[in-house]
Amino acid sequence: MPRLAVDLTAVRRSRDLRLVTIGQAAATLGTQAALVAIPYQVFVLTRSARLVGLVGAVELGPLIAGALVGGAWSDRFDRRTVLLAGQVVVSLTAGLLLVAARLDPHVGFVFALAGVLAGATAIVQVARAAVVPKLAGPRYLRSAIAVNFGVAQLSSVVGPALAGPLIALGGVEAVYGLVAAGFAAMLAVTLPLPPLRPDEPDAQHEPIGRSIAGGLRFVGANRALLGSFVIDLSAMTFGMPRALFAVLSLTVFDAGPEGTGLLYSSVALGALVAAIFTGWLEHARWLGRITIAAVVVWGLAIAAAGLAPTIWICAALLAAAGAADSVSAVCRSVINQAVTPEHMRGRMSSVFMLVVTSGPRLGDLESGIAASLLTVTAAVSAGGLLCLVGVGAVMLAFPQLAAYDGHREERRFAA
Repeated sequence: MPRLAVDLTAVRRSRDLRLVTIGQAAATLGTQAALVAIPYQVFVLTRSARLVGLVGAVELGPLIAGALVGGAWSDRFDRRTVLLAGQVVVSLTAGLLLVAARLDPHVGFVFALAGVLAGATAIVQVARAAVVPKLAGPRYLRSAIAVNFGVAQLSSVVGPALAGPLIALGGVEAVYGLVAAGFAAMLAVTLPLPPLRPDEPDAQHEPIGRSIAGGLRFVGANRALLGSFVIDLSAMTFGMPRALFAVLSLTVFDAGPEGTGLLYSSVALGALVAAIFTGWLEHARWLGRITIAAVVVWGLAIAAAGLAPTIWICAALLAAAGAADSVSAVCRSVINQAVTPEHMRGRMSSVFMLVVTSGPRLGDLESGIAASLLTVTAAVSAGGLLCLVGVGAVMLAFPQLAAYDGHREERRFAA
């Protein structure tokens, strides 16, 4: 019988990996709560679904810059130092959001701080992703990726679930306080780590732009790797309606901020349950085909969620979508790390982070525009159907993804 439960061996055997994982949990708790608080605050200030969708567009530029620069820094400098610097910026930005929330800010100021928060968070996430494979080692790579993803999803469940009651009790400033505290905790567990320098740092210190371009060329040259990025970007851009969760809760289901938190946390709850039972993926061979199937399930579940008559049915369908995304994410992460040499991990992780985080933000923009042209429920369903169209396009453009042989690539990685 194949193993079902996730393998914890990687974190049991490595103290440093445990510290990174604990820090990830604390930081993700805050950032996931902020994903509820910022759109909610914008909607309360403006009552505009279009401006709620614009939050994602505002965050996109800083996110791209932070991820690309953070990836280049992570392949050149001590990754521990990069982690610490990013964590300090995030904590300070969250503190400014907290102060501003008490002063009834202009929505433009909220947008500006949201952009800074997105950029600094991207730097932290890229540096953290770059150190995990080295701390885990080739033998425990899948275990480490599954555990880290599961921990992130647990925080993604708790964060939005806390956000709703926190907003109801103490306003959005209570959530921003949680963000600052989460990254302060991550800072505390990062300090005991030893230096985490790349094995082959850029000795020539080529210009940052040239270093980033080298990373992009590497990603573009591997068709299976690029296909895994494109299929996720398509799924998130068209099929992630998170910007509409507050609108759905307040105007369709009449469930208030608690309902908003429920919809956000439902996706992560489904992903968490699936991540706990990813042991069966530990020895799976055709990870690309599993990824494709999982994205199809995601699109179908999102399309059905737009037709849900109650918030509980909608939440259940979003949980099913999250479970499919969890399987896809673990498979894609293993593919990405297995085909990438150590000296390119920071820059590859930066592209991965761009896809993972910019896709939902593009989805925010798409959802906001669609909801302004259609009804909010029709916008959700249309996005799920467009996701399925995107899967077909990726299969035609990147047949190497379906042909990816995990056993062969991991033998090469171990060597």
